[in-house]
Amino acid sequence: MTAETIFQYFPNLLDEQQKQIAQLEELYKDWNQKINVVSRKDIDELYLRHVLHSLGIAKVQEFKDGCEVMDVGTGGGFPGIPLAILFPNVQFTLVDSIGKKIKVVDEVVEGLGLKNVKTINARVEEVPGQFDFIVSRAVAVMPTFVHWVKGKIKKESAHQRRNGILYLKGGDLEDELKDYKTVEVYNLIDYFNDDFFETKKVVYLPLKYKG
Repeated sequence: MTAETIFQYFPNLLDEQQKQIAQLEELYKDWNQKINVVSRKDIDELYLRHVLHSLGIAKVQEFKDGCEVMDVGTGGGFPGIPLAILFPNVQFTLVDSIGKKIKVVDEVVEGLGLKNVKTINARVEEVPGQFDFIVSRAVAVMPTFVHWVKGKIKKESAHQRRNGILYLKGGDLEDELKDYKTVEVYNLIDYFNDDFFETKKVVYLPLKYKG
């Protein structure tokens, strides 16, 4: 899969956004040789396994200009960097507790010229402030993740969908999600025509507040 496939799924990208997406492969291949953040198998499938997968969140939720999104356990910058390209007027905070991963993210962000990304090398519990949405890619089971991000989601929603968590997960989630009555699960195979997405999902969990 190439950058061109991304453009087919997201046909309204501006020239600058297309250019940034096209740069991702070279930037990651270059930095991955110095600091390994993406497995060798995955680096050859970067646009499928990382970029398009990350953008699955955008098929479920469009972020409004001015909103704030935190990517927890961003690793090499996924899903945060592809989403930041797609939504240039949304502020993204990418968090990871491993310093060398944040270094790669910083270099990629600089290489792309992204002005809407801030990085934090810390555990999410130590991150100040609140966000409209929290995104992540399978860094922990949902109950653990919910515990980590407690108090980090803004109460007032600017979108039709209530503020909450948008989580990229795979496989059978029934047991893991059984305690969440308001959870919504979206199958990515409904949006992207590739076998890779057969078991991949976006899990949306709205934040519930006690009155």
